[in-house]
Amino acid sequence: MGKHEINAFLGTGTSFTGRLAFTGVVRIDGAFDGEIASSGTLVIGENARVSGRIDVGKLVCGGEVSAAVTATASVAVHAKGRLVGSLRTPALIVDEGGRIDGEVSMGEASTGETPAALVEGNGDACV
Repeated sequence: MGKHEINAFLGTGTSFTGRLAFTGVVRIDGAFDGEIASSGTLVIGENARVSGRIDVGKLVCGGEVSAAVTATASVAVHAKGRLVGSLRTPALIVDEGGRIDGEVSMGEASTGETPAALVEGNGDACV
């Protein structure tokens, strides 16, 4: 994603407390504490610190996130990314070095239901 595709940007050295709602793509490189809600994409930069609650379409985590996270499309945790808390998403990518500390649910994020293949015992287990 190019820098011209980003709708808003919270830069390094800045901090914000409150509620953020947006469309499109938002990148945070500073500190954010509060609630983030969007059907768009949230990008957390390597130097960012985000805490609170996150409900987005896609999350790209390159920094530190301490939150209850729901992503309806996907979550990607990059090599320097760390996610602490609960995570609910149907698709998850964790690069080597990326960390998730907490509860992860891979059911449909928007419905809260477990995929039928897992309920019926037809899904392959990850080892």
